Amino acid sequence: MAQLDAEPTNPGRPGVRELVLVRHGESAGNVAAADAERAGLEVIDLETRDADTPLSRLGAEQAAALGTWLRTQIAGDAPDVVWCSPYVRALQTAVIALQEAGSTLAVRQDERLRDRELGILDLLTRTGVATRYPDEDARRHHLGKFYYRPPGGESWADLTLRVRSLLGDLDRAEPDRCVLVVAHDAVISTVRYVCEGLSESEVLDLARRWPVRNAAVTRLVRRPTGWVATVVNDDAHLRHDDTPVTEHPGDRDALPH
Repeated sequence: MAQLDAEPTNPGRPGVRELVLVRHGESAGNVAAADAERAGLEVIDLETRDADTPLSRLGAEQAAALGTWLRTQIAGDAPDVVWCSPYVRALQTAVIALQEAGSTLAVRQDERLRDRELGILDLLTRTGVATRYPDEDARRHHLGKFYYRPPGGESWADLTLRVRSLLGDLDRAEPDRCVLVVAHDAVISTVRYVCEGLSESEVLDLARRWPVRNAAVTRLVRRPTGWVATVVNDDAHLRHDDTPVTEHPGDRDALPH
């Protein structure tokens, strides 16, 4: 998506100046989940635990294209610091991108940026959830995605609590800086929910209609009146490098993101 806004920022405001939110590149889990859904299987064929699932070959190419984009950022737009999910696919995305950009920025890992935990639904397709846990499937539909918590997992509301905690620490640790955050689609949507003051229906509508694409960029700028999204889900750097764009909606409760 193209630039949405060009209004000047407010450099005197305390806390983080800008957030550059990037979803990791396509992962082996994204590919395995898509294959299982197409085949109508109940279980996703993935040997690694969620935290250890790496990028696919295409995901690594997307991360390199992100690095090309980072290299083109001018002073004032370029990130000053990188905070990253500790999950392998996110770390690989950050490291590959920084190497491609020739950047020496250190990567700070924070477990609050990890993906949403799915509990007993982990590695199950939609067919698998409906077949093995029909009561949970019904409960999820009744409560809605934002408040449904799978046993042993997290709801979006739970995820929001750790995102709020992280944003407070970012303001204290990175005042007046542009922070690159490399994480997961549900985390990025939740950051927007908190920063932009979205409602439950608004954030879920965003997740449904415009899923966060792999290695796409969203930029939030702090203004006197609050946070404003100036760039949303931008994948122009992938298209410029002739790198295939992938969406892999990881927003469903039953799929690894």
